[in-house]
Amino acid sequence: MKYKINELTKEEKIGQMLMVGMETNYITDRIKKLIQTYKIGGIILYRKNFGTYKDLIKLIEALKELNKENKIPLTIAIDQEGGRVNRLPPEFHKLPSANLIEESGSTELVKQSSGIIAQILENCGINMNFAPVLDLKNFRDKHAIGDRAYSNNKDIVSKDGITFMKQLQEKKVISVIKHFPGHGSTKQDSHYTLPIIQKSYKELEQEDIIPFERAIKNGADAILVGHLVIPKITTIHPASLSRVFIGKYIRKKYRYNKLLITDDLKMKAIKLFYGEIRAVKKAFDAGNDIIVFRYNKNKEEKAIKGLLNAYEKNIGRVNRSVLRILKQKEKYNFDDNTIKSPINLQNINEQIDEIREKCNI
Repeated sequence: MKYKINELTKEEKIGQMLMVGMETNYITDRIKKLIQTYKIGGIILYRKNFGTYKDLIKLIEALKELNKENKIPLTIAIDQEGGRVNRLPPEFHKLPSANLIEESGSTELVKQSSGIIAQILENCGINMNFAPVLDLKNFRDKHAIGDRAYSNNKDIVSKDGITFMKQLQEKKVISVIKHFPGHGSTKQDSHYTLPIIQKSYKELEQEDIIPFERAIKNGADAILVGHLVIPKITTIHPASLSRVFIGKYIRKKYRYNKLLITDDLKMKAIKLFYGEIRAVKKAFDAGNDIIVFRYNKNKEEKAIKGLLNAYEKNIGRVNRSVLRILKQKEKYNFDDNTIKSPINLQNINEQIDEIREKCNI
């Protein structure tokens, strides 16, 4: 490997396992310290972090520049699905939701739409996308998942989701499939409460998990584990924080040895039930490779120091996670170089408009 794990300090190793969000549209002292002192491995960007396309490019280049003194390139992640989960700058016309694209043109239109997203992200210097959604559409459009899912048919979701995943991979963007084991089986929204899935694993296995299983067989490099409580398996804990669930039902059952990533630990449900510091430790103990959170400076540093204090008792477990992260960064040719290929906005928007027209919007 290009990156040597035995050359990394414990701070660099723990840092690789952390991905943080920004609260502002500029780089604060907090972000500088997280990158330069705590050596964090990734930043996830939201729409509030930039105004225009030029602002986005400027921000990403500044983040990359901050990280250049570190040994490992930075992950720049985003949550770009299309539809109501749209994080792109306003210069880009809005792509339709997954369900609308599927209903309007099936897999070929999915390929065109996800190909556009992949192209934009590659050109912006974004190297990880929290997409596609592989949940089943079991509820109305306004449900937490709703029209973000392609269909209630597991075969259609599998086919379309893998198509999106492959388009991202071809453009050297890591695709994070979500929300394992399937958010479509709960009526609640994990942003506000802990959704409960009243199914056995066997029931999930026959429907909800099938798209994920097929994606794994087709080379999925990263899985987001949902904040979903499955009482028959995880008792009172969400799958994302359950060591039993991650160890037995993902790692062993599917022999999955690539990245497992938490959903954002800042979600109200997690903060309410666990508190910020404990949630990070629970996510670590459960076996996640990358822990995603957005806290204030004081609580972030406390959480990170807690993991550093736990390092000596967990060296083997940390090394396994860091090796998985480094393998993906090497596979996808991560670097902190300046972005050199500006997007032709007019051309991209013409392609988006064609898709919108096929979707009657």
